Amino acid sequence: MKRVLLTVSYDGTNYHGWQFQPNALTVQQVFNEALEKLLGVPTDITGCSRTDTGVHAREFACHLDCDDNIPKEAFLKGLNAILPDDIAVNDCREVSNDFHARYSISGKRYVYGMYTGVKNPFDERYFLHLSSEPDVDLMNEFAKTVVGEHNFCGFSSSGRSTQNTVRTVKECFVAKKDNKICFNITAKGFLYNMVRILAGTALAVGYGKRPVDISKQVFSERDRSLAGDTLPPNGLFLDKIFY
Repeated sequence: MKRVLLTVSYDGTNYHGWQFQPNALTVQQVFNEALEKLLGVPTDITGCSRTDTGVHAREFACHLDCDDNIPKEAFLKGLNAILPDDIAVNDCREVSNDFHARYSISGKRYVYGMYTGVKNPFDERYFLHLSSEPDVDLMNEFAKTVVGEHNFCGFSSSGRSTQNTVRTVKECFVAKKDNKICFNITAKGFLYNMVRILAGTALAVGYGKRPVDISKQVFSERDRSLAGDTLPPNGLFLDKIFY
């Protein structure tokens, strides 16, 4: 029995996130069904993260255990032929049996995309349309304040499944190119809706609706109402996994 690591990308628009749910279509369910068709036996995969409904992934990782010896190129070609067009396997490699797609992670980078100017139907699927230009410099000043170890309880939704709300943000910044604005954040782990709320707070700061140092109050009081809006899922991408 060997353990295989798959690198995947997907458009999350049509799915209720990654993780299997009994009454909703998820990426994991579609993946398991495709693997069973390819390998001829029921197969279960373990994902690196739980992306929410409508969230996308440029780079997602998952592992599976199997006895199959299909050559790499044939495996990739066969699996991609079965998977729908909004899910793709980009790479696969054998890893040690103690490797775990989720617990072996050293970091994840998420990117939340926004755009300004005239509404563009081709951007609407993957970016949040902004009616006016925010101050990106102010957004970056806010982004600096969330780097480090903090209690992010006030920057998460009540539906979180963990009691430990302390997380360490390794990097956070906002980049602008032409009419695109991207909120970038890297950490080992995140709370439920944490990235979308932080991006929403950065946007509120950029519009002058929150002070640049609002994070200090949110960290101290752990009050969700002090932070910005939870931005819609369509602009969020799991961008990179680090092992």
